[in-house]
Order: sequence, then structure tokens, then C-alpha cells
Amino acid sequence: MERKYVLALDQGTTSSRSILFDREGRMAASCSEAFEQIYPKPGWVEHNPEEIWATQRATAEKVIAQKGVSPDEIAAIGITNQRETTIVWERDTGKPIHNAIVWQCRRTSDLCDQLHAEGCAEDFRRRTGLVIDAYFSGTKLKWLLDHVPGARERAARGELCFGTVDSWLLFKLTGQHATDYSNASRTLMYNIHNLAWDETILDRLDVPRAVLPEVKASSGVFGVTRAFGGETPVAALIGDQQSALFGQAAFAPYECKNTYGTGCFVLMNTGSSPVDSRHGLITTIAWGLDGKVEYALEGSVFIGGAVIQWLRDELKIIQTAAESESVAVQVEDTGGVYIVPAFVGLGAPHWDMRARGIITGLTRGANRAHIVRAALESISFQSSDVIQSMESDTKARIPRLRVDGGAAANNLLMQHQADILGIPVVRGQVIETTALGAAFLAGIAVGFWPGKDALAGIWREDRVFQPRMDASRRATVMAEWQNAVKRARV
Repeated sequence: MERKYVLALDQGTTSSRSILFDREGRMAASCSEAFEQIYPKPGWVEHNPEEIWATQRATAEKVIAQKGVSPDEIAAIGITNQRETTIVWERDTGKPIHNAIVWQCRRTSDLCDQLHAEGCAEDFRRRTGLVIDAYFSGTKLKWLLDHVPGARERAARGELCFGTVDSWLLFKLTGQHATDYSNASRTLMYNIHNLAWDETILDRLDVPRAVLPEVKASSGVFGVTRAFGGETPVAALIGDQQSALFGQAAFAPYECKNTYGTGCFVLMNTGSSPVDSRHGLITTIAWGLDGKVEYALEGSVFIGGAVIQWLRDELKIIQTAAESESVAVQVEDTGGVYIVPAFVGLGAPHWDMRARGIITGLTRGANRAHIVRAALESISFQSSDVIQSMESDTKARIPRLRVDGGAAANNLLMQHQADILGIPVVRGQVIETTALGAAFLAGIAVGFWPGKDALAGIWREDRVFQPRMDASRRATVMAEWQNAVKRARV
């Protein structure tokens, strides 16, 4: 039977999604299912690993049934995942020893402060490309080994497996314990230069080597699953933001993408050499493919689309997120109003956990539309801060910004992003680029697509937003934005 599709499993922070892609890179069928967010204490976030697996399996089964596809028609499965979320399970039974500790969880902040106080930050950054922060997996794993009775001893005996969500799903599908370069590079334990788990960091965190997965290229057959009938190769693992970069066909150095979701994630392809950031960014592995590893710079904006949710749910000045655009276009500009949505601190390039959200520039003439427009523009301003840092680190001008994610559908936001960057902003026809990247990598692994060159022809643009703002106005609004950020950091 002809292999007609690649199945992408897109496991996210709030839902599990499965999408079938055809040879033209078009979505043939899609299904998603939400799962519970668990908050044991303020600042703590957990997921039930079994529910992650159950919802991911259920959506895959539904999408296959929805399209009426035989398992024999699926050439391969690619997995992309929420990164840094940490799971430990029993090797023999596959039973988790604790809930997953989610990337958003701040329970290890004190441990991170201790590591900073001991002078570890520069050494960790040099080895891993990361800053010491509770965001990453290493301190989460240490917490589990410290707090689950007997866990460290069992881990040392090889009885337990650690993994990010990609590893967990791979284990449930195939019984294999592995991850890929992109996910390993987000753990704070992986040396991105010699491509190995870093023994110095493992010793400092007291993590037994035996608990860690094997690290492989992002594209390649990891194992075969019979979960959906027949035998289907699992042929790609990749973290969600790196997957979106690949799905955008951003294969050349200095190509850049921004995913506009609850937060924003900006990644720049830096090619075969890691770029050491001096401007608050993360150096990470983009993917492993064709025997080579490629790198990226990354900056994370903590509050992106979440600021629009705040307008809707807390201030109640809009009824739906989609309404934000129609309200914002009622005024030509923000009237000098700026919102810095530092509700949980500021991410890249500031990394200021003590910053707090503010609204500045309010006058008696400021109205609802000004505030909504300022909230939308805060998303593009924060993203611009990250992109300017990337250009400073690489000493290169980004040619264009490729965009995806839910908020990329907002035309006013995309136009403002182009205006303050002074470069074209390009939106693709397929907004599910995270899933598409995993599908592309899996398809390459099994010959469904011949290689990256063929994929570049499949990617299609929807709209290009050209910058309209003159240089003088751009400089003025950026200076006013930076002044607002300074006030938020006091």
C-alpha cells in the first residue's frame, strides 16, 4: 500500500495534538485534546504523565479514524514536544514516580539562586549555552531525585528513566529510552560543544548517568510502534520551538522565526557553529540531521498572547482574543500608552524575575482602544528586543522574520512587528509549523521527502507585511518603550 502521509504528534503545554500531513505539506486531518493543569503550590506547575500519553494516543487514533487512513499508509511518525518538562519513570513498568514538573514551574528557584551564589553561572553557560534558571530540566530532575524516597539510589542502579516529553512518548510507543540533540540541549546537563552529557554538571547536580537517555539525531528511526496497528517507524524527535524553525524552512544562517503563543519564542538559525550570546540569549541546538548538528540563538518572551487573555479575563475590556484587533484599529496609535506585561518577570534579553507589569503614559484622553493597542504592541516590542539582541550577537542583519502561532493571525500586530523591526514579516500558509517541522524531519528519515531542498519548495507564504514606519518614528517609539521597561524593572 502506498505511503501517503506522515503523522505528527505535537505534545504541548495545555493540549496534545495529532496532525496528518500529505506529500505537499498540507494538513489532511487534525485533532487536539486538552488535559489538566495541576498547581500544587503557588508557582508550582505539574502534569500527569499518563494523561499526556492518553490524550496524545487518543488524538492520534482519532485523526487516523477521521481520515479513514490505514496504518500502512503512514510512512512515519514525528514527535515534537513542550520542552524542559521533566518526567521520571520506572524502566521495567513504565510507571511514573511523580507527576511531570512543567517548564513553567518555579519550585527550584532557590536552588538556582544557590548555584548562582556559588559562582556556577558562567561555567554552566559555557558548557550548555543556557542560563541557570528553574525553566530548564536539570534542577527539576535534581528536585525529583532529592524528594522522591529512594529515587537517586534507584536511578543509579539503572531502574529509572529520566526524559523530557519526547522521551516519555517514545518510550510509551516503542520501549526505547532516547532523546534528540534539541531536547537534550534544554536540560542544563548537556554539553552542546562535545555533544555529550556533561560529567562536571552531573556531579554538581548529583544526577546519576544511568538515568539519562541516549541522545540521537533529530531525524532518524528511533524505533517502531504498533500502537496504531501495523508497524510504523517513529522517525523524528525535536523540541517544539526548534521544530517550528524547521517547519518554517529557515535552513540558512540568520533566518529567524517567531512563534506567537501564550509567550513568544524567537529562534535564529546560526548554522554549524554555536554563537556565544553576550546579550541575554540562549545558545541551543536547532537539530541534528544528515550527520550534522546545527545551532540556534533563542530568546523567550514570557507574556505574549497571555497579555490579551489578561485583557479578556481580568480587565474584561474585550470579550474574545480575536476582538483585540478590531478594537485596537479604532485608534491610530497608543496615544503614548505603553504596557510592559512583566506579570512573571521579564525573559530574554533581561532575565529579570523581579520586574513587574506596568502601564505608563496614561492621560485623561486614554481609552479602551489605546490600552488594547498598547497590549498588542507590547508583544512586538518584546520580540523586537530579542531580535535586536540576536543581531548584536551575530553582527548580522536578519533578512526577514517568519512568523507562526495563534497571534500571528492578527494583522495589526504583524504590521507593527514589521514597522519596528524595519524588515519584512512573512506569514506562512500553514500556521501549524511546529507539527510540520516534526513531520518534515520524520519524512526525510524514511525517504518520504528527499531532503531540505524539497521542503523549501513545499513551504508557502500567506502574506508579507512590509515596514511602513519611517526611521525617525521608529527610533522614538523604541526609546519610549525602553523607558517603560526601565520603570518596570525598578
